[in-house]
Amino acid sequence: MAHSVHVKLAGHAGNPVRFHQQVDVTLTDKGHDGLTIVYAIHGLNLDLLVPTPHAPAPADALWRTTCCEVFLGPVGTAGYREFNFSPSGQWAVYDFCDTRLPSTSSHAFPAPTLCCERGEDQLTQTVTLPKAELPKGDTLRIALAVILEAHGGDHGYWALAHPPGQPDFHHHAGFVLSLGLPGFRPSHWP
Repeated sequence: MAHSVHVKLAGHAGNPVRFHQQVDVTLTDKGHDGLTIVYAIHGLNLDLLVPTPHAPAPADALWRTTCCEVFLGPVGTAGYREFNFSPSGQWAVYDFCDTRLPSTSSHAFPAPTLCCERGEDQLTQTVTLPKAELPKGDTLRIALAVILEAHGGDHGYWALAHPPGQPDFHHHAGFVLSLGLPGFRPSHWP
């Protein structure tokens, strides 16, 4: 039985005024079938850069332009896995053993399923992560983020929670949801 939660991401206080978009995310725990995440970005305008479609493949530095992200880590550990999803169809997976400290182990990950749809006023990025891609643990702490780039190079940042200062999606203060059986529930991750 699938369990879902719907959340709204908050824009960073330092976002340029041109970034007025609303960002909603729905996560669906499908048990053995993995995790589906739907990012809905409302309030598109002609100024927003949306990467053009490419052949689905892993790629680095997707966060330099419009990109959706999720961070998942087992509760009780400092480690976590970062996923980046581009509207282009490209993705990236990174493992960390602590905040911004890359893991020295390497794994081959099965490809996520990505689908991007652009309407007149909305961009929807749907991602399904196979269960094998999720970090191991009874309960996972979760951070969600979206980066939008406008023509001219300005960036806007959205997250479940922002720590003080510059945007930092790796900061433990952003991990404010948890996933565990029988599904999602809010968490007060410090």
